[in-house]
Amino acid sequence: MPEALTLTSLPLFPLGTVLYPGGLLPLQIFEVRYLDMIGKCHKAGAPFGVVSLTEGSEVRRPVNAAARGALPSGDGFASEAFNAVGTLAKIVEFAVPQPGLMVVQCQGVHRFTITRREKLKHGLWIADVVCMDDDLPVKIPHDLQKSADAMAKLIKGFLHGEVAPGKMPMLPPYHLDDCSWVANRWCELLPIPLTVKQQLLELENPLLRLELICDILERDGISR
Repeated sequence: MPEALTLTSLPLFPLGTVLYPGGLLPLQIFEVRYLDMIGKCHKAGAPFGVVSLTEGSEVRRPVNAAARGALPSGDGFASEAFNAVGTLAKIVEFAVPQPGLMVVQCQGVHRFTITRREKLKHGLWIADVVCMDDDLPVKIPHDLQKSADAMAKLIKGFLHGEVAPGKMPMLPPYHLDDCSWVANRWCELLPIPLTVKQQLLELENPLLRLELICDILERDGISR
């Protein structure tokens, strides 16, 4: 087996969402700690890490303005905590519509596990990470085909005007015969709790991930 890819001092972006490999993530960035980080990543063509928050908020808050129950971090701001498994993100679109504001579109690449994390003085998190194995391609079995059929119907609706131009929530090619791709796209679109999305991200078996998604689709009457 090839040795796992290790990245050191990877800049992190803790968010109230979960990014999956192949998924799209639009961001509007105005905090100084992220303006500098995203600018450097874009210039170098380098990725950054997206991790889902378990404590705190996406925007740094002084302790006296923090959400109720948030503990101070020692630097005058509310504490932040996040999951140890996240996803590398690459920047695919980049714009600066006005000073102090960046608008970017990112795409998930590989999942990773954090082995060491550090918070820098200006509030940016960096980490050493080990990339997880990518999902193996697994054809969708007959009993789960309804999940792919429902996704195909959804994509057809998107392409025929149900979303504004440029707002498509996924990029082609559409791998409607692959368990991982179909499961990941449903994970992004379904209104399921963040903790569940994180658990689904961490699963190493894409077939199991799709089976769990099918249960949710059937429960919600989407793929009967």
